[in-house]
Order: sequence, then C-alpha cells, then structure tokens
Amino acid sequence: MADAVPTTLFLNAAQTITCAGPGRARRGAEMAEAGVVAGAGVAVQGERIVAVATDDTLRRSYPNAAEVDCGRRLLAPGFVDSHTHAVFGGARFAEQELRASGVPYMEIARRGGGIHSSVRDLRARNDDELLDLTVARLGRLAAGGVTTIEVKSGYGLTVHDELRTLRIIRRLAGEGPWRLVATCLGAHEIPLEYRDRPGGREAWIDTLCTELYPQVAAERLAAFADVFCEPGVFTVDEARRLLTAARGYGLLPKLHADELHDGGAALLAADIGAASADHLAAIAPAGMTALAASDTVATLLPATMLFLGTGRQAPARQLIEAGGAVALASDFNPGTSPLQSFPLVLTLGVSQLRMSAAEVWIAATVNGAAALGLATITGQLAVGYRADLAIHDVEDYRELPYWFGERLCAGSWMDGRACHVTP
Repeated sequence: MADAVPTTLFLNAAQTITCAGPGRARRGAEMAEAGVVAGAGVAVQGERIVAVATDDTLRRSYPNAAEVDCGRRLLAPGFVDSHTHAVFGGARFAEQELRASGVPYMEIARRGGGIHSSVRDLRARNDDELLDLTVARLGRLAAGGVTTIEVKSGYGLTVHDELRTLRIIRRLAGEGPWRLVATCLGAHEIPLEYRDRPGGREAWIDTLCTELYPQVAAERLAAFADVFCEPGVFTVDEARRLLTAARGYGLLPKLHADELHDGGAALLAADIGAASADHLAAIAPAGMTALAASDTVATLLPATMLFLGTGRQAPARQLIEAGGAVALASDFNPGTSPLQSFPLVLTLGVSQLRMSAAEVWIAATVNGAAALGLATITGQLAVGYRADLAIHDVEDYRELPYWFGERLCAGSWMDGRACHVTP
C-alpha cells in the first residue's frame, strides 16, 4: 500500500550529523555531543522527519519512498542564522578604508556614517527594490545550507520606515526557500533628526514604546524586539525600559550586548530573560557568570570582529566552560559583516573562538534555533522535527569548518521541499 503522505529517504551518506537531543539550547559540555553517526539516513514525510535509522532499515520500512542519494557526503541539519540585518540598500565599503586608516567605528557613526548612512539609503528606496536586493542576499545565505534566518529591521528609524521594513520581511517569507523570523530593531540608534533637537533622545524612546511597538504587535510583524545596548548608543536603563515596553506588547527581548565595551548589557539580558544576548566581545566575567546561570543564549558573531579588525573575539571557551549556551550567527549587514557564506562562521568558530567542530555545529543549528524560540521545531535531525536538511560535499563533519571560504553545500531542503540542489 502506498504511503498516505509521500515519503523521501535521504540515503548513502558518509556521515550524518544529527545534533539530536533535548529540544532546548545545549549548555556547557553538552555542546560537544553532536550526534555523528555513519551509515544512517533520514526519512521525511511531508514537512517532518519520521525516522533516522540505517539505510537498510529505512528501505524496509518505506519501500515505496523516493530516494535522495547523498553520494557519500555529509548529511546535516540546515543551519540557523539567528542574527542578520539583511534588509538594506547599498554597501558601505568606504567605511572599511576609514577603519583601516584608524578611524574608530563609533567615530564613523558620530560623523553620520555607519548605521546612519544605511538609514538614509533605505529611506530613499522603494519597497520592491529593497525586496529584490534582499531576496538575492538571502538566496546566497540559503545556498550555504541555511534554512532558517532571523532578519532585523533597524535601518528605517522612523515609525513608517521601521514598519515598512518589517512588512518587507513578511513579504520575503513567501519569496524563497527559507524560514524567516522577524525582529524589530527600532532601537538600533537615535535618529539624527532626534539627536539634533532638545529632548529628542527621550522623544525617540517614547515613540518606540508608545507608537512603534504597539503597531508591530497589532500587525504581528515581529516575534522579537532588540536594542543596541552599548555606551554611546542606548544605556542599560534605556534598554530595560524599551524591552519592558516591547514585552508588554508580546515582543520577546533580545539585545546587542557588550560588543565594543562592557556596559553591563549581558547582565541586563540575563536579568530580564532575553532570548539571546548577541556580540559579547567585551563581556565582563560577571556577565559571563550571569548568562551561564540563565536561559539566555549567548550568540557570538565572529565574522564581525574579524571584519572590523579589532584583534578581539568573544570569549566562547569561557562561556562554554562556565556552562553557557553559545550560538553562532553571521551578523550579515552592510557595514561590519557583509558575509553571505555561512560556513565561514563555523571556520571562525574553530580558528578564532577555539571551539571544537562539534561545538560549532551545535552552535549553528540547535542553539541558533533556541535563540529564536524554535528549539523544538528545527536545528536537529530527529523524529518530529521539521525536515530542514543539507548535504555538504565533505565526508567528515570536521571538514566543513576546515575548507574555509569554500562553497560546499550540494543541496538543502526546508520543510521537506528542495531549496537548491547542485547536480
């Protein structure tokens, strides 16, 4: 008898890295357990995984199934990129030269560059142009095996343009083979027009709390609210006020935390139960202890610090050894991480953050999903999970971080549907 729902078997893998385990973030030593097995395949019915077993067992159990030949390559969960700023207009390559000449990031911002240059650019473009630009960028991320992508607003910095960006993200969800999670980052900066008037800073914060967040919630445009909590941007007290207001409208808190200076943002993230605290290159020991004792995921963005040329990275090893949950993400954005090849993040996790290959796989799948509240849905090859899979043209899971800069994803599937397959 034919199966009621069409079944597809993924067979003939050299290795299968399942990342299987609890439907939550993996912490501390748990991150070293990536579930690497040989001779195992995956059965998919509709959108979900229904079995992980030997090839022979799957063929006996599903004799009428279609088959995908993994070609003695690596079968893995789709990556979860849990921190991007993918909706923007033009590139900001001129700033790279400024930084190389010694102009600091915050000084570039003070001069009206940085985030503010992207704000001016986005405001001048129409929705269709932004949509087309972003579709192409997300397509390049997906081509590296990414099946779930978080996308933030934050380059609008008016109520109108923030809502416009979030509506574009909602349109993007139907434009390609990816699962998108939207985050409202109206608190990315104080808009220049507010900085230039008395009381403007307070007025923008009030606008976010009383105008933007309620409208975002009313249209269900985002799952999260984020704040760039950094000396010179938003203070800890301001971030607490903003995220408390956002939570009142059902938006879960996230934080850009302690990226360039220790401002106590990691402590705030742990205290308010943020889904994630992101960046953390300048986190203090007290912040690490607080995150390790909390449910907040420490999302590290090594490509950003590499591109900025700081010579410093987040203390991944200390966070893991303290019992924290570490995720890895691209921070794809036009100014500080124009990275569209996600596997390079794994390379940097090993070579720059001193994580093991197993740890970076968990950080880029299970823990990325946990940072988005999706740990029971995606991020692992296990029965009941979404059929988000990728085949990489390597035989061993440790090879993908090793061949840095290479594009080795041979195919990916989201909810059981083919995203792209290389012949």
